[in-house]
Amino acid sequence: MSGRALVLNATFEPLCVVASRRALVLVLDGKADLIHDTGGAFHSARAAYPEPSVVRLSQYVRLPRQTRIAISRRSVFARDNHRCQYCGATAENIDHVVPRSRGGAHTWENVVAACKRCNAAKEDYLLEDSGLVLARPPRAPRSRVWLLVAGGEVRQEWEPYVMPVLDRAAGL
Repeated sequence: MSGRALVLNATFEPLCVVASRRALVLVLDGKADLIHDTGGAFHSARAAYPEPSVVRLSQYVRLPRQTRIAISRRSVFARDNHRCQYCGATAENIDHVVPRSRGGAHTWENVVAACKRCNAAKEDYLLEDSGLVLARPPRAPRSRVWLLVAGGEVRQEWEPYVMPVLDRAAGL
Protein backbone atom coordinates (compact mmCIF):
# COMPACT_ATOMS: atom_id res chain seq x y z
CA MET A 1 0.00 0.00 0.00
CA SER A 2 1.30 3.42 -0.84
CA GLY A 3 -1.48 5.66 0.48
CA ARG A 4 -1.12 9.02 2.10
CA ALA A 5 -2.20 10.19 5.54
CA LEU A 6 -2.88 13.64 6.94
CA VAL A 7 -0.98 14.43 10.13
CA LEU A 8 -2.70 16.83 12.54
CA ASN A 9 -1.05 18.69 15.38
CA ALA A 10 -2.40 18.05 18.89
CA THR A 11 -4.66 21.09 18.32
CA PHE A 12 -6.17 19.46 15.17
CA GLU A 13 -4.32 21.83 12.83
CA PRO A 14 -3.06 20.14 9.65
CA LEU A 15 0.73 19.78 9.63
CA CYS A 16 1.73 17.59 6.70
CA VAL A 17 0.93 14.61 4.54
CA VAL A 18 3.01 11.47 4.97
CA ALA A 19 2.95 7.93 3.64
CA SER A 20 0.27 5.92 5.42
CA ARG A 21 2.97 3.45 6.51
CA ARG A 22 4.79 6.32 8.31
CA ALA A 23 1.51 7.37 9.94
CA LEU A 24 1.00 3.81 11.19
CA VAL A 25 4.48 3.85 12.76
CA LEU A 26 3.56 7.09 14.57
CA VAL A 27 0.42 5.41 15.94
CA LEU A 28 2.22 2.20 16.96
CA ASP A 29 4.98 4.23 18.69
CA GLY A 30 2.33 6.08 20.72
CA LYS A 31 3.24 9.41 19.13
CA ALA A 32 -0.13 9.79 17.37
CA ASP A 33 -3.74 8.67 17.62
CA LEU A 34 -5.65 7.20 14.70
CA ILE A 35 -8.55 9.50 13.78
CA HIS A 36 -9.69 8.02 10.41
CA ASP A 37 -8.60 4.97 8.46
CA THR A 38 -8.91 4.16 4.75
CA GLY A 39 -10.63 0.82 5.20
CA GLY A 40 -7.45 -0.94 4.08
CA ALA A 41 -5.02 -2.69 6.36
CA PHE A 42 -1.33 -3.43 6.86
CA HIS A 43 -0.62 -7.04 7.78
CA SER A 44 2.17 -8.50 9.88
CA ALA A 45 2.77 -12.15 10.74
CA ARG A 46 0.47 -11.94 13.76
CA ALA A 47 -1.79 -8.91 13.30
CA ALA A 48 -3.57 -6.57 10.93
CA TYR A 49 -3.47 -2.81 11.44
CA PRO A 50 -5.86 -0.33 9.83
CA GLU A 51 -4.27 1.90 7.19
CA PRO A 52 -4.33 5.46 8.59
CA SER A 53 -5.86 8.31 6.63
CA VAL A 54 -5.81 10.94 9.43
CA VAL A 55 -3.68 10.84 12.59
CA ARG A 56 -3.35 13.37 15.41
CA LEU A 57 -0.08 13.88 17.24
CA SER A 58 -0.21 13.23 20.98
CA GLN A 59 1.92 16.26 21.80
CA TYR A 60 1.84 19.76 20.31
CA VAL A 61 4.60 20.45 17.79
CA ARG A 62 5.77 24.04 17.46
CA LEU A 63 6.56 24.94 13.86
CA PRO A 64 9.04 27.57 12.74
CA ARG A 65 7.41 30.62 11.24
CA GLN A 66 7.42 30.49 7.47
CA THR A 67 7.65 33.87 5.81
CA ARG A 68 6.67 33.06 2.23
CA ILE A 69 5.55 29.89 0.48
CA ALA A 70 7.49 29.09 -2.69
CA ILE A 71 5.52 29.35 -5.92
CA SER A 72 5.17 26.31 -8.17
CA ARG A 73 2.81 25.15 -10.89
CA ARG A 74 1.18 22.65 -8.54
CA SER A 75 0.67 25.19 -5.78
CA VAL A 76 -0.88 27.73 -8.21
CA PHE A 77 -3.35 25.05 -9.36
CA ALA A 78 -4.12 24.19 -5.73
CA ARG A 79 -4.67 27.87 -4.84
CA ASP A 80 -6.99 28.36 -7.82
CA ASN A 81 -8.79 25.04 -7.32
CA HIS A 82 -7.62 23.81 -10.76
CA ARG A 83 -9.97 26.33 -12.40
CA CYS A 84 -9.22 28.95 -15.05
CA GLN A 85 -9.31 32.34 -13.34
CA TYR A 86 -10.74 33.92 -16.50
CA CYS A 87 -13.61 31.61 -17.52
CA GLY A 88 -13.90 28.95 -14.79
CA ALA A 89 -13.06 25.96 -17.02
CA THR A 90 -10.56 23.30 -15.99
CA ALA A 91 -7.09 24.88 -15.90
CA GLU A 92 -4.21 23.34 -17.85
CA ASN A 93 -1.68 26.20 -17.85
CA ILE A 94 -0.44 29.01 -15.71
CA ASP A 95 -0.64 32.58 -16.98
CA HIS A 96 1.24 35.69 -15.96
CA VAL A 97 -1.32 38.48 -15.52
CA VAL A 98 1.35 41.00 -16.51
CA PRO A 99 3.33 39.03 -19.11
CA ARG A 100 7.00 38.37 -18.41
CA SER A 101 7.75 39.96 -21.79
CA ARG A 102 6.28 43.18 -20.41
CA GLY A 103 8.18 43.13 -17.14
CA GLY A 104 5.82 40.96 -15.10
CA ALA A 105 7.35 38.98 -12.28
CA HIS A 106 6.95 35.29 -11.51
CA THR A 107 5.22 35.91 -8.17
CA TRP A 108 2.03 34.76 -6.48
CA GLU A 109 0.40 38.11 -7.19
CA ASN A 110 1.06 37.83 -10.94
CA VAL A 111 0.40 34.14 -11.73
CA VAL A 112 -2.98 32.45 -12.17
CA ALA A 113 -4.28 29.12 -13.43
CA ALA A 114 -5.75 29.32 -16.96
CA CYS A 115 -7.30 27.05 -19.55
CA LYS A 116 -5.61 26.65 -22.93
CA ARG A 117 -8.20 28.78 -24.71
CA CYS A 118 -7.91 31.78 -22.38
CA ASN A 119 -4.13 31.50 -22.15
CA ALA A 120 -3.87 31.53 -25.96
CA ALA A 121 -6.34 34.42 -26.26
CA LYS A 122 -4.46 36.54 -23.74
CA GLU A 123 -1.07 35.90 -25.36
CA ASP A 124 1.31 38.64 -24.15
CA TYR A 125 -1.33 41.34 -23.76
CA LEU A 126 -1.92 43.25 -20.56
CA LEU A 127 -5.13 42.23 -18.82
CA GLU A 128 -6.99 45.42 -19.79
CA ASP A 129 -6.01 44.97 -23.46
CA SER A 130 -6.99 41.30 -23.64
CA GLY A 131 -10.68 41.67 -22.86
CA LEU A 132 -10.43 39.02 -20.13
CA VAL A 133 -11.46 39.58 -16.51
CA LEU A 134 -10.02 37.81 -13.47
CA ALA A 135 -12.46 35.99 -11.19
CA ARG A 136 -10.45 37.25 -8.21
CA PRO A 137 -7.08 38.95 -7.81
CA PRO A 138 -4.23 36.49 -7.24
CA ARG A 139 -2.58 36.49 -3.80
CA ALA A 140 0.10 34.56 -2.01
CA PRO A 141 -1.32 31.84 0.24
CA ARG A 142 -0.98 32.60 3.93
CA SER A 143 -1.07 29.02 5.15
CA ARG A 144 1.16 25.96 5.07
CA VAL A 145 -1.90 23.88 4.15
CA TRP A 146 -1.35 24.82 0.50
CA LEU A 147 1.71 22.60 0.65
CA LEU A 148 -0.45 19.71 1.81
CA VAL A 149 -2.88 19.77 -1.05
CA ALA A 150 -0.44 20.73 -3.78
CA GLY A 151 0.57 17.09 -4.13
CA GLY A 152 -2.90 15.79 -4.92
CA GLU A 153 -6.57 15.84 -4.09
CA VAL A 154 -8.00 16.36 -0.64
CA ARG A 155 -9.67 13.17 0.59
CA GLN A 156 -13.20 13.44 1.92
CA GLU A 157 -12.15 12.55 5.47
CA TRP A 158 -9.48 15.31 5.38
CA GLU A 159 -11.96 18.06 4.48
CA PRO A 160 -13.12 18.97 8.02
CA TYR A 161 -9.48 19.67 8.96
CA VAL A 162 -8.07 21.13 5.73
CA MET A 163 -10.89 23.04 4.03
CA PRO A 164 -11.55 25.65 6.78
CA VAL A 165 -7.86 26.56 6.73
CA LEU A 166 -7.81 26.69 2.92
CA ASP A 167 -10.91 28.89 2.85
CA ARG A 168 -9.37 31.33 5.35
CA ALA A 169 -6.10 31.39 3.43
CA ALA A 170 -7.91 32.06 0.15
CA GLY A 171 -9.88 34.87 1.76
CA LEU A 172 -13.24 33.15 1.25
